Amino acid sequence: MKKSLVALAVLAASGAVMAQSSVTLFGVADVSYSGGSGSVSDKTQLKKNGIGSSRIGFRGVEDLGGGLKASFWYEADVGPDDATGAASSTNNQATGAASSLAGSQGLTFNRRSTVRLEGGLGEARLGRDYTPQFWSTTEYDPFGTNGVGSNAAAGKGGLTNTRASNSIAWLSPTMGGLKVWAQTYMGENASTAPKAGNGNAIRLTYNQGAVSLAYATAKTTTGAGTEMKSSNIAGSYDLGVAKLTAMTTKDDATGQAVVDGSLVGVLVPMAGGTFKLSMSQTEKAGATSKKTAVGFVKPLSKRTSLYATYARLGNSGGASLGLNGAITGVNASSTGYDFGVNHSF
Repeated sequence: MKKSLVALAVLAASGAVMAQSSVTLFGVADVSYSGGSGSVSDKTQLKKNGIGSSRIGFRGVEDLGGGLKASFWYEADVGPDDATGAASSTNNQATGAASSLAGSQGLTFNRRSTVRLEGGLGEARLGRDYTPQFWSTTEYDPFGTNGVGSNAAAGKGGLTNTRASNSIAWLSPTMGGLKVWAQTYMGENASTAPKAGNGNAIRLTYNQGAVSLAYATAKTTTGAGTEMKSSNIAGSYDLGVAKLTAMTTKDDATGQAVVDGSLVGVLVPMAGGTFKLSMSQTEKAGATSKKTAVGFVKPLSKRTSLYATYARLGNSGGASLGLNGAITGVNASSTGYDFGVNHSF
C-alpha cells in the first residue's frame, strides 16, 4: 500500500514537472532545381535554401516560476540535396572555420546553439547565435537572404556577418514598440595574442502598426590592428495590399575599400500566394553589381509551399559576380533561377 502511494506521488510530481517543461523537434527541408548563366560558363544543380534555410533543431523551455523561464536551442544546417551538414567557426576566425571539412564533418549545431534565461527584464542568451547586424539584412529582404533573389550586398561582413560563437547577448523587453539587442562575442585567444574574433554589436528596432524600423552596428577585431565594421539601416511599411521594404548597408574592413549596399523591395499577396520583387546593389571601389529579382511563393498547406524565382545581375566598373554558380566575365551580366519546394515541420 505504501509503495503504491509513493508511486502515485512520484507520478504526480513528474506530471507537474512535465506540465511546466516542453521539448520541440522542428526543421525545414527546402530544395530547388536551380540554374545560372554567365558569359564564361553556366551551371545547373539541385540546391538547398531556395526561400528558406534547411535545418533540423531541438528547443525546450522550462517554467521556473515567478515569471522566469529557462530554455535551450540547438539548430543544425542540413543539406537535403546531398545529405551534408555545415562546418562552424569555433572562434570567429579563419583558424576555427574548418573550411577543409565543410560538408563532410557530419552534423554540427552551427546555426544556433544557445541557453537562455528570460524574465521581466528581458532575455539573456549565451552560445553560438545570429549577430544583430545580420538580422536586419534577412528581415527586410523580400527573399530573406535565401536563394538566387537574395540581396546582392548580403554576406560581405566577414566571419561574423551572420553568426558568432562564444557570444553573450541581452534582448530587452519591448517598450512602446522599441527593443534593444546587445551582443558581445569572443575569439578566446591567449592574453598575449591579438584579440581576433572579439566583437560587439547592437541593434535597435521600432515596430508600431504598419511601421518597422531598425538600425544595427557591429565591430569585430580581425587581427593585430585590424577590424571589420558593419552597419545597416532598414525599414518597412505595410500598406495592406503590399509591404514595402528598404535597406542600406556598409562594411568597412581595415586596409580594404568600403563595401556599400542597398535594397528596395515589395511583397504583394496575390493569387493565394506572395509575389516578391527586389532591386539590390553592392559597390566596392567602383566595382558595382546590380540585381533585379522577382519571385512567387504558392502555399499548398500551412507547412508546404512551391516557389519560383528569377534574377538578373549586371556588373560594371570591373565587377564579375555570377549567379547560382555561373561564371561571368568582367562587366558582363548573369542570370539565374530557382524552382523548388519548401516544407517545414
